[in-house]
Amino acid sequence: MAEVIQLRVEERIPELEQLERVGLFTSKEVKSLIKRATALEYKLQRLILNKEDFIAYIQHIKYNFKREEIEFPIVQRINGVFKRATNKWKSDVQLWLSHIAFCKKWATKTHLSKVFSAMIAIHPDKSGLWIMAAKSELEDMNSSESARHLFLRALRFHPEDKKVFQEYFRMELLHAEKLRKQKSMAEEAEMDLVRRAKTLMHTLVNACNKVLFIKYTFPSPLGAEFIISLLNIAAIFDFTKELQDTILTDIQSKYTEDCVTWDFLARRELEKPSAGEELSTAKGRASDIARREERCSLVYEEGLQSLNTEPMFTCYAAFCLERHRRKTNVQELKDKVGRFSYKNFPPSVQLQILLAAGDAEGVARVAMAATLRYSQSVSTWTLRLQMLMQLDSGDLKTLFKEALECISPKRGVLSAVPAVAMEMKECYLDWSSATGGYKKARKTFVSLHESRPFSKTFFTKMIQIELEQASPKMSNLRDCYERALREFGTSDEDLWLGYIKEELGTRGQPENCGMLYWRAMKLLEGESVERFVSNYTLLQTGHL
Repeated sequence: MAEVIQLRVEERIPELEQLERVGLFTSKEVKSLIKRATALEYKLQRLILNKEDFIAYIQHIKYNFKREEIEFPIVQRINGVFKRATNKWKSDVQLWLSHIAFCKKWATKTHLSKVFSAMIAIHPDKSGLWIMAAKSELEDMNSSESARHLFLRALRFHPEDKKVFQEYFRMELLHAEKLRKQKSMAEEAEMDLVRRAKTLMHTLVNACNKVLFIKYTFPSPLGAEFIISLLNIAAIFDFTKELQDTILTDIQSKYTEDCVTWDFLARRELEKPSAGEELSTAKGRASDIARREERCSLVYEEGLQSLNTEPMFTCYAAFCLERHRRKTNVQELKDKVGRFSYKNFPPSVQLQILLAAGDAEGVARVAMAATLRYSQSVSTWTLRLQMLMQLDSGDLKTLFKEALECISPKRGVLSAVPAVAMEMKECYLDWSSATGGYKKARKTFVSLHESRPFSKTFFTKMIQIELEQASPKMSNLRDCYERALREFGTSDEDLWLGYIKEELGTRGQPENCGMLYWRAMKLLEGESVERFVSNYTLLQTGHL
């Protein structure tokens, strides 16, 4: 073991001597660095360090001076330390992502591909990592073939993952666009590249064919929503009209039994380009929008003739409500808002329609009828309370007591339906704060903070209540943040940043921020890590 450590320390001597020659360190400081590095190497070799120690070691050997003769070996050494760390803690995805971030920062492309290959070999079950690896090959390594190979392998491991398939579809279109640009550049330069142009055209046709027929390789039922997502991706590129027409024909012929199809086709009418001089005036633009809305309405009516279902009615109603809020000029759509309220919709849809129409009395009437009919329904009582709070009408305190007589708080917050239970917790906390102030809200929070499931809003509401006090207690804020992070710490970077901001404030302890940062780096997953690092940097520099 001593010989291995001695070898590693001796490998560092040339660049340390160079640091001394250029005046960055004195001879005494170089000796101190060698001594410290030797001690750290002994600890690493004995595997008595944890992951935090590895990170600390990486920071220790990191440096910020732009001298190529010193920079390269240090970068290589840090890559080596990362490799030793990931060999020991193979399951720690964040450690792998930290290594990838380092490789990207220092443009070590050779290492980048190797790290991605090793990571997906150990974590083939995580489709997001396959996508990251393929995108890296396309964007960082400029290799469409390698990206395609990775996507095809990913589909073998995740044959029903629509996200993988969507990104593969996007990659093929990007590749086709790149080939088109190459051909265009060759033609503009009038170069004698006939053979190359033919090769590029052949490759382009093959790429387009892959895109045109790629959907037939997907083994499971696609669904209208997924096919529409492919159409939206294709619409980004200006050379895919034929492809878009093919997908659109597919949607219209195979997915008419899905209300999503009719909703998409109707809303598509709003986006169709218009022509004519009338668009140059405000009145002309208003007339054009009115005609588009009429066309949308006709498509919805056609959909209702072939698909007379509640979801189809709901899509149509949602569209009418949306246009109503935008003050549409089409009287027919205005009238439909009134007519829809008499349809046999669920109370939630009826209430939304009445609310948009400004019919406060109608909202109260329908909400009361719903709770009388479904007096044991937690979701119905929740909906009624929400509507009345939104309208700021009625005696909420009395109504909430009435609800609690029909449904005990325990039953509401412990509902078997997660969405209902989460909604009830939020409403209960709001009601407690509105009727009993901070003390009652705090008591309610304490009584519920161990009863899953939770929503992020439940915790952020309590954090806001704490911050509204004249002298907020940092211990209570920490309690709220810690409980929130226990539930959402792997995906919500905003919670981590909010917690760090509070510690940086006058009430907090700034020395805790470093530990919070590393906890966040260990727990956050996927793109949340990049967003967190970016925003944390802005926070540190005073730009957030």
